[in-house]
Amino acid sequence: MFPHRARRGPLGHAAVVSVVLLGVTAAGSVYVTARAHDPGELVSSSASPGTTAAMEATVESATAPLSTTGPARATTPVSASVSASPVDRDALLAEAVGAVPVEAGARVSVAVLDTESGRSAVYGDGAFDTASIVKADILASLLLQAQDAGRGLTAREKTYAAAMIRDSDNASATALWKAIGQAQGLAAANKRFGLGDTQGGDGLLWGLTQTTAADQLTLLRQVFGDDSELDADSRQYLRGLMGDIAAGQDWGVSAAGPSGFALKNGWLPRSATGLWDINSVGRVKAGGREYLVAVLSDGNSTKAKGISLVETAAKAAVSVLAKN
Repeated sequence: MFPHRARRGPLGHAAVVSVVLLGVTAAGSVYVTARAHDPGELVSSSASPGTTAAMEATVESATAPLSTTGPARATTPVSASVSASPVDRDALLAEAVGAVPVEAGARVSVAVLDTESGRSAVYGDGAFDTASIVKADILASLLLQAQDAGRGLTAREKTYAAAMIRDSDNASATALWKAIGQAQGLAAANKRFGLGDTQGGDGLLWGLTQTTAADQLTLLRQVFGDDSELDADSRQYLRGLMGDIAAGQDWGVSAAGPSGFALKNGWLPRSATGLWDINSVGRVKAGGREYLVAVLSDGNSTKAKGISLVETAAKAAVSVLAKN
């Protein structure tokens, strides 16, 4: 009697087989009979006529070849339980982004979600300046406050909101930043949205809000998902503005799904270094599927190089989930 054994197969799968009987016919052919986990229970107890010898063997792997001197035929499939290893999508994303050219001194972080399957991946956990992508967060916070007050946005608020999102107008952003209570108001809304690593900029410096790619993905789920603090009307309003970005500002994550996208971009040259923060967040459609993508970067020598980095990283991220 052979003990129950489990071995790791050549593909990383765990195969379990209790006992098999190898029989050799007079003609030299080989047949396989497997015992189940109960030593007294045979998966197949029939033996081919003309058997001249039989032996017991432990199968190390369900995929291991049989060593024979004649042609092999299996009269009964070998019983095996196979446990597939989980896919490490974060590692695959890291590999994909690692192949993206990045300037010396620049950084990039990416988060991506397949909205249908729920599969996601994140690369990098560092904090970045938001630049103008915070404008989507400002409007989400304003909409949440209006909901709580049981009102819709005023005509002036809608004017500011449209200019802030579609045209990335900074004066409108400042007006709504004040309306929500600046960093304190943003923090209160973000606590309900589930953003744990985003900190509003000091005073009126909303563009220096600090965030992570993972937090931006969480915010996108609030805007484009159904399980949200924002009601259906608020979500639809913000989605509509992000889907109507002004010409010339529709670069970024849209490169991963040019056939259908809604986004908000941010770009900011830092006065101390002359280097650029380039960010893009939004929803894209590619290959019949919908993805939420957030790409943050800093340390870019020019705006154009930063845009190229963000777009290449976005395409790499969507490709990873499309294949895995």
